[in-house]
Amino acid sequence: MKKIINDPSTLVADALNGMAAAYPELLRVRTDPALVVRADAPLSGKVALISGGGSGHEPLHGGFVGAGMLTAAVPGAVFTSPTPDAVQAAITETESGAGALLVVKNYTGDVLNFETAAELAGLEGTDVRAVIVDDDVAVKDSTHTAGRRGVGGTVLVEKIVGAAAERGEDLERCEALARRVVSQVRSMGVALTGPTVPHAGEPSFTLAEDEMEIGIGIHGEPGRQRLPLERADGIVAKLLEPVLEDLPFGAGDDVLLFTNSMGATPLIELYAAHGIAERLLADRGVRVRRRLVGPYTTSLDMQGMSLTVLKLDEELTELWDAPVRTAALNW
Repeated sequence: MKKIINDPSTLVADALNGMAAAYPELLRVRTDPALVVRADAPLSGKVALISGGGSGHEPLHGGFVGAGMLTAAVPGAVFTSPTPDAVQAAITETESGAGALLVVKNYTGDVLNFETAAELAGLEGTDVRAVIVDDDVAVKDSTHTAGRRGVGGTVLVEKIVGAAAERGEDLERCEALARRVVSQVRSMGVALTGPTVPHAGEPSFTLAEDEMEIGIGIHGEPGRQRLPLERADGIVAKLLEPVLEDLPFGAGDDVLLFTNSMGATPLIELYAAHGIAERLLADRGVRVRRRLVGPYTTSLDMQGMSLTVLKLDEELTELWDAPVRTAALNW
């Protein structure tokens, strides 16, 4: 498998240094421990919003560090949770007296290490809360989780709560907003190929040319079922139906539709899939009021996609629309 890397053991550090070179006005980077921090942090009187997890899902999470979104991101090794000391370092570097909120995808290692860091910071007198994102409807338990996995909905939590923190909402309010978004967002993904972890050098699983796996996780965890490959119409329907039934979403609901590439699916295919999803939602009377399309929660070079649907209200829509300036989102 061909890769543009020097050494798998230094890839994360090399990528972080490249981010620092590309966006010096937005962020600063440390590599020991690995951190991506807003260039203007800490922000006096504002809640520090911190997320992170294994690398390989770029732009999640470092690409969302900046004004109106994350204060810091803590990247682990590829598909590996960051350590508690790295998370604690992010808290120390960004918290300015208003507390910190940790946005944690529901993977066992992430939950354990972020909550350990929160407890350690609490012993030092810092008010730190953690919110677990578990938006994947595909399976209840998987290779790396107890309960549902955290996937594309994490981006929406980070954007909406980031806007609230930016305008000066307190920690309690930011935590409540995060929990509200988590309760109203659902996702599901499909894989056509497996991801290639750099140090392994080969895909983590294989699918025949005429196969797809519905409900796959962002680390290549098994999904609901392996099926014959279908046309785009069939793939989108198989992702969207379980999402809509789970909350459930119904006629008259206003939603944000997030159509995400898992890394190797090109935009021409993603736009086609998004158009199908919008049509299927309209057929059910679900009104798409906001959209996001692109590779925002990836799995290295996995070919595939995911759909995320968030039930909107006036406040969530306002916070989504609020200005943001990060490497990956900017309006």
